[in-house]
This record gives sequence, structure tokens and C-alpha cells, in this order.
Amino acid sequence: MNPSAIRRVSVLGTGVIGTSIALALRRAGVHVGLYDLDTRVVAEAELMGAGIALHPDDPPADVVVIATPPSTVVGVLRDAQDCGLGAVYTDVASTKARIFAEAEVAGCDFTTYIPGHPMAGRELSGPGAAHANLFTGRPWALCPHPVTPPGAVHMVAELVEMCGGEAKVIAPDAHDRVVAAVSHAPHLVSAALAARFAAADETMLSLVGKGLQDVTRIATGAPELWCDILQQNAGPVAAVLDAVVRDLTEAAYALRNSGRAGGGALADLLTRGNHGREHIVDRVHAKGRAHRPEGDELAELARARV
Repeated sequence: MNPSAIRRVSVLGTGVIGTSIALALRRAGVHVGLYDLDTRVVAEAELMGAGIALHPDDPPADVVVIATPPSTVVGVLRDAQDCGLGAVYTDVASTKARIFAEAEVAGCDFTTYIPGHPMAGRELSGPGAAHANLFTGRPWALCPHPVTPPGAVHMVAELVEMCGGEAKVIAPDAHDRVVAAVSHAPHLVSAALAARFAAADETMLSLVGKGLQDVTRIATGAPELWCDILQQNAGPVAAVLDAVVRDLTEAAYALRNSGRAGGGALADLLTRGNHGREHIVDRVHAKGRAHRPEGDELAELARARV
């Protein structure tokens, strides 16, 4: 793909994801216009070199990136399309099926809109936590509608590549089931464990080790944003939590009946945990060898709605 095809991008929302995208694009030589309802974060992103504040007289962008909370994406998209803010539109929300359905009902133009989600982030928020390398080597889901022309998909895939990400085409409902398991439910589980220490005394905290720090790290995400995300993907997240609760309930029963019934369930959970961890680590190590769809293959995947 020719990098020069994208010369101007507008980023709507200058939080950690939007600003990180802007920084990556600026590094690639792209002109970036920034917009946020909070002008203070726009000013902060400008000072970081992420771009300049979007002006009403600016020409249409090649790509408009909507980096606002999931519940606001459709409204922002509809307004941006009505104003002709750009040629192609995408978003970075971590939920897709509900946004996809609401965008259809709202009459959004799917010939120019490709829903997206970079599988990268930080537990910190705001432009100050942004980094140009945030997406390097990370998968970036694209969920094109059947009516979306391959050229528009290529344009967003090019933006992904310029940010260092790897475009992965996937259906919206499949995306939401996956992120419920790999991101959304883990966040709630981490929060539930960390909540046990909200009123911990100094004696308990003095013995905290790296293990607890590791499993509770992501519990520091902004509650307002995470409530929005979780409510947008409620069904798939609840299904994962139900499965986790079943395992933990069986483990609690096994512990209460240690030496009698239930010991096998505890060993089974620990064994499955070992195997699951092995799969995660093996996949991370193999990731560098994974094939990335691009060119004609990406267009074919978009048509097939993999």
C-alpha cells in the first residue's frame, strides 16, 4: 500500500487512544487535526506534538478517527458524516455489535464507515498517557459492513499499518465475544480482586507481592469509561463471568470440603489454568510469525466477513 494515500486525518477524541493514534500518524508525516469537547486535553495533545486543533475551515480529511466512548460513537459518526468531515470514517471503541446495529438504525453511511478496534491500551487515561508506539505489533480489528467497498477498507487498513498495528477483519458479534473473554471480563475480575483491598489495613498491605500487583494492574482503569464499555457488551461479558463464577464456586466448595468431596474440581481448575496460560504464552511467542492479511487478501476477507 502507498503510504502517501493518507495525508490528512482528523481525530475526534484526544484521550489516550486518540492521542496515541495522532502521535503515530504525525511520526509518519500525516497532518492531524484534533478535536475534543474538552479543549484542555486538545491543548495538552497539541503540546505533545500530536497535531493541531481542528478548525471549521479545514478541508475534509482522508480518514476521520472517532475516539470517543462507545455510547457516543454513533452520534458523533452521524454528525461527522452529515458535515462531510472526511472521505472515510472509523472508530476505536472496544465494542462493535451494538454500535454496528445502532449505526444501521441511525442511517449512517457504511460505504464510508469501517468500525475498528485496536487491541491495545493502557490502564492510565488522558493524552498524557499516550504513546506513538502503543499499537506496534498489536492486532487491530476491522468490522466492515457487506456494502463497504474494498477501497474504503484498504484506506483504514493503511491507517492501521501507519500506526504500527496489524489489521484483522472480523464480524462484529465475533469481535465482541472475543474481547469479552480477553479484555472486558478480565478487567472486572481484576477489579473484583482489587476491591478486596479497598479497606485493607497496613498489616495486610505490607505483605503485598508482585503477584497481586500483576493481577490487579488493569483495575485502575477509569470507572466511567469502563461502565460504558461493559454495558455496551453486556451479554458476552456476563457469559464469561458466569463461567468464571462456576469455576470459582466449585473451587470454594472443594476447599470447604478438603479431604472429602470436591478435591478433584480444585486440581482440575489449576490444571486447566496451567494449560490456558501455556496457550496464551505460546500464542504471544508465535505472534511474530503470524501472517497479516493485506492487499488483495484483505479485500477478500472483507467481502467474506471472516
